[in-house]
Amino acid sequence: MRRHSDRAQRTIAGPADVWGVGFLTGAAVRLRFLPAAPGSGVVFVRTDLRPRVHLPAHIAQVTGTRRRTTLGHAPAQIGLVEHVLAALAGLRIDNCQVELNAPEPPGLDGSARAFVEALLGAGIQAQSERRPIFCATEPVVLAAGGATLALHPAEAPGLTVSYFLDYGLRSPIGRQVCTAAVTPALFARDLAPCRTFILEAEAAELRRQGLGARTTAADLLVFGPRGPIDNRLRYPNEPARHKVLD
Repeated sequence: MRRHSDRAQRTIAGPADVWGVGFLTGAAVRLRFLPAAPGSGVVFVRTDLRPRVHLPAHIAQVTGTRRRTTLGHAPAQIGLVEHVLAALAGLRIDNCQVELNAPEPPGLDGSARAFVEALLGAGIQAQSERRPIFCATEPVVLAAGGATLALHPAEAPGLTVSYFLDYGLRSPIGRQVCTAAVTPALFARDLAPCRTFILEAEAAELRRQGLGARTTAADLLVFGPRGPIDNRLRYPNEPARHKVLD
């Protein structure tokens, strides 16, 4: 890796609230975005615990990655943080405090759109400190469980992401690809509205585990044998777009 350039760090100009129901717990959730000082990064705060628990969005805090990203240890955990983090990263917001009164953000429609709208409504503010931008000098490839993630040196400035999704010939989700040169404007327009998806059998297993009791097929994309149940795709390749979001 090498340092390519740098830019001004960014936060939000004021607070922004998002309300909704948690996908897993069914809890009524209030999420509040707050400005944060330069160099502080993204920090989640559980306001329902006493004392309050602060969990930085850092790889060292990750304690679970099965079907969702979880930070911290029970009972001071926050799960399903990926859509909130995608909204912040997609808009290039470096420093933000994210307050929650529950162990997960609101599920909303399974996308990052409402988070992006709230952040844009609050306004984005440049800060005095700089953030370095790094790029790969040679390919980096990781493979696990039949999936491959590769990072390649860029031929031009910016971040270009390609995702090839293939669940197999018998899957109700067809093979598809999404390639995007990610900027804040493109993220807000073409990626943030794309919803999380799950197979019908996977949804049934989560129900058996007591999760998602207040979540229906109309709240996100549940794929049955003939496609989405009680829902319609926003884009032909919406699942691949959502994977880029994640």
